[in-house]
Amino acid sequence: MKALVFRGPGQKEWVEKDRPTILKPTDVIVKISKTTICGTDLHILKGDVPTVAPGRTLGHEGVGIVEEVGDAVVNFKTGDTVLISCVTSCGKCPNCKRHLYAHCDDGGWILGHMIDGTQAEYVRIPHADHSLHPIPAGADEEALVMLSDILPTGFEIGVQYGHVKPGDTIAVVGAGPVGMSVLLTAQFLSPGRIIMIDMDPARLELARQFGATDTIQVGSEDVVARVMEMTHGKGVDVAIEAVGVPATFDTCQKIVAAGGNIANVGVHGKPVELHIEELWIKNINISMGLVNTNTTPMLLKTLGNARVDPAKLVTHRFKLDEMMTAYDVFANAAREKAMKVILSA
Repeated sequence: MKALVFRGPGQKEWVEKDRPTILKPTDVIVKISKTTICGTDLHILKGDVPTVAPGRTLGHEGVGIVEEVGDAVVNFKTGDTVLISCVTSCGKCPNCKRHLYAHCDDGGWILGHMIDGTQAEYVRIPHADHSLHPIPAGADEEALVMLSDILPTGFEIGVQYGHVKPGDTIAVVGAGPVGMSVLLTAQFLSPGRIIMIDMDPARLELARQFGATDTIQVGSEDVVARVMEMTHGKGVDVAIEAVGVPATFDTCQKIVAAGGNIANVGVHGKPVELHIEELWIKNINISMGLVNTNTTPMLLKTLGNARVDPAKLVTHRFKLDEMMTAYDVFANAAREKAMKVILSA
């Protein structure tokens, strides 16, 4: 089969590779129908995730058809169309019992990280009964790919961890795919104002179409001063970091109101400076985390909702064997006006 393989920082290759096989009775082999590229994959290629070994097939998102089933799998059979969760969970360990699937004793984020992932023609899914979701009849498969990772990530780590409430003023720093997922899913909670902050005017325009009430372009105006002006000097109730660089986290620290929340969603490859000397007296809560995907079943029920339509995030489409071109487009999102790419078999 063909697969996108990590060769070390800055190096990747679309190569021929052995097709995966069943290793444990709880495994399933899935033939990929649609997959995508994540910002985390770009972080891996930058060298920000040193636990990824050269030779690893990247990718942790996708939709596919069950090709082969281990003897212990009970919820799926050959021919089923399934959504692949970015997080693998055994469903039995103490962390899984607490819905901390990201910290499963025999799973977590392992696809495209510790084991071969979904940017290939076939993928092995461990603990399939707890790591796959049956696809509703007639569902939009492109929209479903967004539910593998970015939509639950935005909702759980941004909206839920940020304690967004009806009427809140929230700011999302970063209007990339995860930031847009925060924007879409925050609307479940009816915040009074959603401020999207980014340097790309095309993404900010898209954010307005998706429901942002206000936008601020980095570089064209002083972000902190503008937020304070918009909030009458108070700051925002929830500041959500959705990029993963020190500057954007610092912005969140500067714009959060007293008693507010900073929710870090971005994947950071470098340390950030925590201004605890300024935040402690403001009674600020700071949260961060890896998505658990415990909200995926609920999010599946929202498919078809015109207001929160994850298919709107897809801007570019490629064939699976155009993977290298798709990476070039996604890595140069501003130039290409790209949000999410879909690769189809």
